[in-house]
Amino acid sequence: MLVGDDSTVHRLDSRHALRKFTQEIEKSLMVRESMSSRTLSSPFAENQQPLAHPSFTIAVIGDVHDQWEPDDEAALHHLNVDLVLFVGDFGNESVDVVKAIAQIDLPKAVILGNHDAWYNATQWGRSRCPYDAKTENRVQQQLDLLGNAHVGYGKLDFPKLNLTVVGGRPFSWGGPDWKNKTFYRTWYGVNSFEESVEKMNQAVDSAAFETLLFVGHCGPTGLGDRPESTCGRDWRPIGGDYGDPDLTETIAYAQSLGKQIPLVTFGHMHHNLRHRKDRVRDRLVVGSPEAKTPTVYLNAASVPRIKEEAGKSLRNMTLVTLEAGQIAQAALVWTDERGAIATEDILYESPRSLASLH
Repeated sequence: MLVGDDSTVHRLDSRHALRKFTQEIEKSLMVRESMSSRTLSSPFAENQQPLAHPSFTIAVIGDVHDQWEPDDEAALHHLNVDLVLFVGDFGNESVDVVKAIAQIDLPKAVILGNHDAWYNATQWGRSRCPYDAKTENRVQQQLDLLGNAHVGYGKLDFPKLNLTVVGGRPFSWGGPDWKNKTFYRTWYGVNSFEESVEKMNQAVDSAAFETLLFVGHCGPTGLGDRPESTCGRDWRPIGGDYGDPDLTETIAYAQSLGKQIPLVTFGHMHHNLRHRKDRVRDRLVVGSPEAKTPTVYLNAASVPRIKEEAGKSLRNMTLVTLEAGQIAQAALVWTDERGAIATEDILYESPRSLASLH
């Protein structure tokens, strides 16, 4: 059972989805070896021992869309976060922004979004490319800058935190149709949702730890089909689940292996809705809250992520606290020019954390 942040109850039956999807998959698919099938280790992994305390903080950065400044990195250091997850859409192939992200001196994992291949993935984009694509490729430049930190179709182990971050399908536009066929075939040797599932399952199989965090640009299917749902379509035709079905299947696969998945985070579907202004989108859903380790599905796309109030800049991120392998709290925070928290919107607190307050 899934509980949304507006108290609406939705249902996600991963096993049913897995059966349905598997019926469409032939007995075995041989996928060509490519850059994304590599096993990755965090550059912060060497000589690291697990944290002595069972609690640590993750900062999830939603869609950036060219809004990244030195104060953003300063805020991450000021808040003393242990891990930073970026859900993509840094800009329309904004190499300079990605370069700044790549240089952040903190443990991090990144996935690139649809805007990060804006002039490469579609014929529409290629026809409007503002640079000479024959002499440079900004998709490749971004991948080169990020290196192992980019987890799309891959994974990154964090021994100090005793967990592995698994990436979803990179450059995703979301939705039930297999889009950008030439792009995915060229870059990843992937021709269908089925082959995409195989790619992500390989990353799960190579994970060094039993606790997995998933990061995608788009969230999985199954979180609701209303336009206000976490991955709901809020443009015409209104409504429908616009999550990634292949990500749903890989999450189900990881669960079938007994992996613990406290967090699945993503962006793409902005909190501010297109079709109505009296509310925001459901930002968080809890899967099977009665489970020993409930999975929190977090949409971090609070856009714009920098705003001006009373002549001062505020910037947002979502802080997620893990305690003993479970999400204790998730809060959307706005930080001030000193990097301190100016406002906090608590999206989730675990029953265990609430009980400890009484």
